[in-house]
Amino acid sequence: MLELFSYSLDYTTLVLLFLVAFFIGMAKTGMHGASMFAVPLLAIVFGGKVSVGLMLPMLIMADLFAVKYYHRHANWYFLIKLFPSAAIGVLVGTWLGNIIDDQVFKTIMSVIIFASLGLMLWMGKANKDSIPDYLWFALMMGFVGGVTTMVGNLAGSVMALYLLSMRLPKNEYIGTAAWFFLAINLFKVPFHLFSWESIDLNSFLLNLICLPFIALGAWVGIVIVKRIEEKYYRWLVIGMTGLASVLMLF
Repeated sequence: MLELFSYSLDYTTLVLLFLVAFFIGMAKTGMHGASMFAVPLLAIVFGGKVSVGLMLPMLIMADLFAVKYYHRHANWYFLIKLFPSAAIGVLVGTWLGNIIDDQVFKTIMSVIIFASLGLMLWMGKANKDSIPDYLWFALMMGFVGGVTTMVGNLAGSVMALYLLSMRLPKNEYIGTAAWFFLAINLFKVPFHLFSWESIDLNSFLLNLICLPFIALGAWVGIVIVKRIEEKYYRWLVIGMTGLASVLMLF
């Protein structure tokens, strides 16, 4: 066992933590399905609610890498429509997390992952013109994204559904998502600190030792996204999401 910043971790747990950091880095630079795999891994080791707080600083670190690389490609027209309802969703998610126990918390995370998988499968079959660029749709997706990102850091698929339905090019899609998640993840920090108390100095120091693996994952994600074909990329995300749902459920 290793004693790190008040955490007692065996070597297997430490390797899983670094693997989660690597997946988060990959996810933020375009391999979005990787984050769906990271969420249940961390929840299995640390528990649902604790894992959400532990993951948040890692997500913000990875968001900074993504924004640095893709910031020129962001589409602010869509971001401005998403932010207000997403902030309300974060407030609702904070309230929800305060009234349920950890087992229910993990069950909700599993349901969200299953629903995300269904949404992505539906997106693969839906006519792109069937989802109009209406304000109500942006507000709904922003709200759902806010709730799911607060409850389980699981808004990736919600944002994928919205941004891909808007027919954004690959780099513009990644850049817009990067700015959205950086802003909303920073907005979540005070609620984790003062309401859930799921982030403290020890958890942040544990996050910092994961930074090299986040950076490595971000670089790998950039390289893969440049090379992978669109049809294979989509099915990779769907497959990883399905595996994540099974891990969370059992």
